[in-house]
Order: sequence, then C-alpha cells, then structure tokens
Amino acid sequence: MGESGRVTDAPALLLGPALRHVDDRTATVWVEASRAGTVGVDAGGAHAEAATFCVEGHHYALVVLHGLEPDREQPYAVTLDGERAWPLPGDDRRPPTIRTLGESGEPGTHDLDVAFGSCRADRPQEEPWTLEPEEHPDGVGPDALVALSRDCQAGRRRVPDLLLLLGDQVYADEGLSPRVRERQVRRRGAHSDPRQEVADFEEYTWLYRDSWGDPDVRWLLATVPSAMVFDDHDVRDDWNTSDVWRDEVQRLPWWEERITGAYMSYWVYQHLGNLSPAAIEEEGLLRRICEAGAQSGDGGAVLREFARTADEEVDGEKRSRWSYRRHLGRNRLVVIDTRSGRVLEDDRRDMLSEGEWRQVEEWLTGDVEHLVVASSLPLALEPALHDVEAWNERLCAGAWGRTAARLGERFRQAVDLEHWAAFERSFRRLTGRLGEVAEGRHGAAPATVLVLSGDVHHSYVAPITYAGGAERAPVLQVVSSPLRNAVPRTVRRGFAAASSGPLRAVGRALRRSVGLPPPPVSWRLTTGPLFGNGIGSLRLSGRTALVRLERALPAGRGPGLRVVHEERLGEGTRAPSPSPVP
Repeated sequence: MGESGRVTDAPALLLGPALRHVDDRTATVWVEASRAGTVGVDAGGAHAEAATFCVEGHHYALVVLHGLEPDREQPYAVTLDGERAWPLPGDDRRPPTIRTLGESGEPGTHDLDVAFGSCRADRPQEEPWTLEPEEHPDGVGPDALVALSRDCQAGRRRVPDLLLLLGDQVYADEGLSPRVRERQVRRRGAHSDPRQEVADFEEYTWLYRDSWGDPDVRWLLATVPSAMVFDDHDVRDDWNTSDVWRDEVQRLPWWEERITGAYMSYWVYQHLGNLSPAAIEEEGLLRRICEAGAQSGDGGAVLREFARTADEEVDGEKRSRWSYRRHLGRNRLVVIDTRSGRVLEDDRRDMLSEGEWRQVEEWLTGDVEHLVVASSLPLALEPALHDVEAWNERLCAGAWGRTAARLGERFRQAVDLEHWAAFERSFRRLTGRLGEVAEGRHGAAPATVLVLSGDVHHSYVAPITYAGGAERAPVLQVVSSPLRNAVPRTVRRGFAAASSGPLRAVGRALRRSVGLPPPPVSWRLTTGPLFGNGIGSLRLSGRTALVRLERALPAGRGPGLRVVHEERLGEGTRAPSPSPVP
C-alpha cells in the first residue's frame, strides 16, 4: 500500500473511527484501514458493514447505520473482517457513543450543543503549552480540541452534539510537524520543491494521520459527529484570492499535483462525511470509485480525475460543489464554501458561482427554530478592515488606474484582503438574504440567525443591524479562531486598533474615494477581539440560543477550557451588551 501505511496480516485502523453525519435514525462512521477488508459497526441492535475502497494504495470505508432509535445514546464498536478494531482492549477512555437527534421536526429531550472553531496547526504535544508564542520559539499554545476532549472525557462538560470545523484542519503550506517533514525528506530529499509544503495526495495522508491520530483528538472525532469545510491553508495561503494569484500559482511546476492531491484528500477525509447517505448517493462519486476499484483494485484514478475537474471549473458553472446543509432536529445548518467556488474575474468577482448561489439560497430559509450559517471566512469583519478590503477590490479592478491596480494586488496578497468584504457583491447578497429570513420573508422567522466563522486568529461577537423598522430575529456574527496557532503581538495590536474611531474614519474615506456606498448593514464588536487558542459553542434550546467563547488553558493552570464570554439570544432575551475583554 502507500508509503504512509504498513502492511500487516491482521487489519488495523490507521485513523478513525470518526463519527460523521448523524440524524434521528442514521449515522455514518468513517475509517482508514491498513489494508482492504470489511468494516462493521455495531450500535445496540443496529449493525452495518461496508467493504473498504482504495485510493492510490490507501484503504477507507464509510459505514452507514440505519434503523437507529431517535433521541438515544448508545456505545458502538467497530470490527475489521470480524475482529474487534475499536475500542481496543485496555483502552481506559470512555467508549465512543452515537447520540441520535430528536425525530425530524420534533423536539428532543436535551438541548442541542454545537462546538466550533478553525485553524489548528499541528505541533508535538510535548512542547510547552503557553498562551504567548513569544515564550517559546516554536510554541503555538494549548490545543483547544485536546482540551475539549479531555473536559468531555473527565465529565466536566457535556459531549457536544456536533463538532463544526471551519477550515485549516491541516496546514499544507507551512509549519509541517517534525514527523511529517522527516518523512518528506526521506521520500524526496531535503531540497525538492515545494519545500516545507506537501506535494501530493500521499503527503496529504501524512498530514491527516499526524493531526487526527492524537489519542485525545481521535476519541473526540469518534464520539462527536463532525461537519467540516476547507479554507486556504488546507490547500495554500490565499488560495483563490484573485485571478492574478491563480495565474501565478499555476505556473509553478509542482502546483498541478499539489492542487489535485488537495481536492482528493479533502473529499476522502472531510467532505464525504459531511453528506447525508442520500446526498452521497446523489453525488455518485463514492459509487464510481467503488466500481472502479472492483475492476482494477484501486479507484484512485476516478477521484483524481474528479479533483482535476474541480480545480479547472473555477469561474465557470461548477459540477463539483462543496457547500452543504444538515438538519439538526428543529434547526438547520448551512455550510458555505468560500474558497473553491469563487468567480475571480475582476468585472464579476463572486464568492460562489450563480448555480451554487441558487442552491445555497434555497437552503437559507425559515421554518426552523434557529438558522446556523457556517462560513470559514467572517461575513462581518472589524468595520475598518471591511472598508479597506472593499476599497482594495475596487482598486484592483482599476478604480485608480493600472499602476494603482498592480500595487493594490500586491497589497491584497500581502495582507490577505480576501474575505466577504473583498467580494462586495457577494457580501450584499448574503446579508440581504439573511435579513429577509430574519424578517420572515422566506418562511416563519427563526428565533436567531447565527453566522459562525473562523480564519482570523481571534474571536469576537458582532450583532448585525439592518436599516428600517421591520421586526427581525437577531442576526449575529460569531468568530472563534484559532483552535491552535500563534498570533504575534503586532497582529493582535492591529486587530485591536481596527475598531477604533480614527481607523474607522479612514476606512469610510477609502470607500468614498472609489465611489463605494456605505454597506447595506451595520455592525460593531460587542465582545472582542479576544486572543488565545479557544473554541466557540452554541446551546440551542427551543427558541433561545446560548453563545459561548472559551479559551484553552495551558497545562497546570486548571481544567482545559475556561468560558470568557457568554450571552443568551432569542425569544424573551435582551439585546446583547458589550462584554469586558479578559
């Protein structure tokens, strides 16, 4: 098999089990195995099996359990060719469980808990766990996923109903762990390109093994259903920032293999488990891979061709789409791809192609208790930063001439000006749609509309306000980032200053200088910016929502996570007020 696995007589799990899509009666369990075989899952009276499928020498399976009881929690076990593979004998951790949701459209017996975050750099756990990166040259601080896992295992908090990972699950372009770098040097030498970055699908499998193989993270993924979406570092910094960026990177001799491996690995490790069994069948790719594998022994060629096509479809009508939705009892989650589907031509820049926009807008409707929208990139940045990005988009399109456009492009790439604000038309379209949903113009208004994001390496809460006197449900931007990464002091100072009066005035002046009207909505940070590794959480209970931001504490300073902000929204609650920054 591939270099990252070892062939043994007895099959073993290399990664997983990972509990992925769970609703009221079904659950999907993903694994990577050491060789081909049959994977079985037993949960109470339910049993299901699936043969592994092969992608370029690596063996995976997605097992779909049907016939589960709604609103129940029960342990499950995984077998490989009939032999117990998980939990392993002698494992003293709590056994993994499957907790189904309440029957569709009906309230469950417990509140719905969602934990979310982004940006998890992989480093050895033995490094000093510090909050300040200056305390250790390679330190990125405590791992919020590990802290969440340990708190759950110790019974200090309830196990979430969903873990929502909002991008940069792996870092393919910087900060490779020593283990991955050592294997890379052995495979292709110390000076081959791309240096200090992964080159292809094989090396991507090492990233996931290294990141998800941590025992505490592995337990968490086995126990908590997960939904994921990629961001730039899953591929490369500033991925699809502009057409200029794309033209430049496509000239690199190693890029085609890199982007192909990125899409292949994302589909296998992340996207496949995002989908419901019905959506997997509708997509049809898993079926085609399995059919090809039955003929040749390896379905990698089918996935490779799909990945190539996915990259080539930028700016056109895309067949490959990565946005998706999940029904969470009486709530709905809509996850929007903000990277792969971009239209990058200066005269028609858009976050999504028109076909994907229409699909997403079909999902952004009411008739639910809470509408949760996940976007790896914040919809509402600090207002001054938003204005600078909107100004820069017009500048790069030629508002001040060709020379200024070239300088604007350098500035855009140097300081990552590529959020929703840098796609002004898309920003207006999404905020407009969310306002209509909150007003009850697309079905009964939900109690809240919550936009969850990551990417920016700090956390904050920003209510979004609409003009006019219409009664609307609260629309709230909540950002939680990073799960584990360093934030230099200079960057912290910049984000902290971005909400100041003088910089906001500068931002407004820049908008006017290129003929941009004010944004159609207003917002301000009522909490934050908060720094340090952490995780966000929602507790959805009927028509109320509890929003929390939690910080991961270093070893020796108490339990793994500490609440630094909390507010309640929805019916019968007051509008949020500013919270002190700890």
